Amino acid sequence: MTDATVIDATAAGASAAPTLHGGPRERAAGPASTRAAPASPLPTFFLGGFECSSHRRPDGRRLDLLASTGHDRLFESDYRLLQRHAISAARDGMRWHLIEQAPGRYDWSSVLPMLRAARRAGVHVIWDLCHYGWPDDLEIWSEAFVARFADFAAAAAHVVGQESDLPPFFCTVNEISFWAWAGGDAGRIAPAAQGRGAELKRQLVRASIAATLAIRSVVPGARFLHAEPAIHVAPPSSARQAVEASEAYRVAQFEALDMICGRLAPDLGGAPAMLDIVGLNYYPDNQWYHGGATIPLGHHAYRPLRDLLTEAQARYGRPVIIAETGAEGSARASWLHYVCAEVRAARRSDVPVEGICLYPILDYPGWDNDRPCAVGLYSMPDGAGRRRADLDFSAELDRQRLNFRDSAWS
Repeated sequence: MTDATVIDATAAGASAAPTLHGGPRERAAGPASTRAAPASPLPTFFLGGFECSSHRRPDGRRLDLLASTGHDRLFESDYRLLQRHAISAARDGMRWHLIEQAPGRYDWSSVLPMLRAARRAGVHVIWDLCHYGWPDDLEIWSEAFVARFADFAAAAAHVVGQESDLPPFFCTVNEISFWAWAGGDAGRIAPAAQGRGAELKRQLVRASIAATLAIRSVVPGARFLHAEPAIHVAPPSSARQAVEASEAYRVAQFEALDMICGRLAPDLGGAPAMLDIVGLNYYPDNQWYHGGATIPLGHHAYRPLRDLLTEAQARYGRPVIIAETGAEGSARASWLHYVCAEVRAARRSDVPVEGICLYPILDYPGWDNDRPCAVGLYSMPDGAGRRRADLDFSAELDRQRLNFRDSAWS
């Protein structure tokens, strides 16, 4: 998730690059595996997503969105707010930089109360383990980064497994493609590099694969969400060079998942078994002209979301979740209406879309300037810790929930 002020074409398509990076060119297209992947274990179709970014900005300031939204204090009531809308599943985060206070020494005091509150509220949480942030004593480019992240993931799986009877569910490294662009090429978030996006993408894939193996060694039945931006990039003209460049940029969105399932850069250790549920993050600015402006919804060059869902599911042969989606201000309700209509259309074509995560579920202060971003179903807390629901968004969510419940094929 990026600041609402910068969820633009470039940010949304963070994975994109003019050429494919990270090893041998992709193999022939087709599902990552012919085996049937198990469906999502989530108890409800709609999920609430708590913004949990914890990276450092280029100026060195560390963000902590769980704290700045008040969720680190109000998690118990926040989980119960979800239940008001019959939502029993959520994305939430463990802040690695807070938990691992020294190499191999973990303080779970920021996590255990959340685990227990979610259990009391009946909310099944997908835990993000690395949402752009990591401990300050680690060099992200090092082998130690991969090894220590795997150890942290195994420890987290042990804690979650002890606190819940539900199958543990993790997103190991959130939005590898966005992070590789924003942190490795654009210098917008840590490690604030330029020209190293391909290298960072490979490193983050290594870490994700190592964490998956480590978690499965502790809890073999754990499930995994792989959250990546879903984008479309159109050529600005019909010139052959423009068409080829935009298509290369568009197809590069699949690099991270192709690496994880072993289709691309198999030296990283990817394999079909590494890929579980494909999460697609989709916002109003996820389609644009190559090198140019955002394509507005309804424009002739705008590609229907149902097509993006169909393409991703056909490519990987896995269940799909809209892992993040949302809009700002008065666009919140209408955007949800559009996304839900497209998901139903995809499901009518037998594309197994297993859920939609409203992300973020809470308003939050912007990454770059702390401005209030009115994107959530619920507001920032007032002085008494109370949150206000956005009535239009709430009403639309209730309508859509009934639409999915009443559909014979839902």
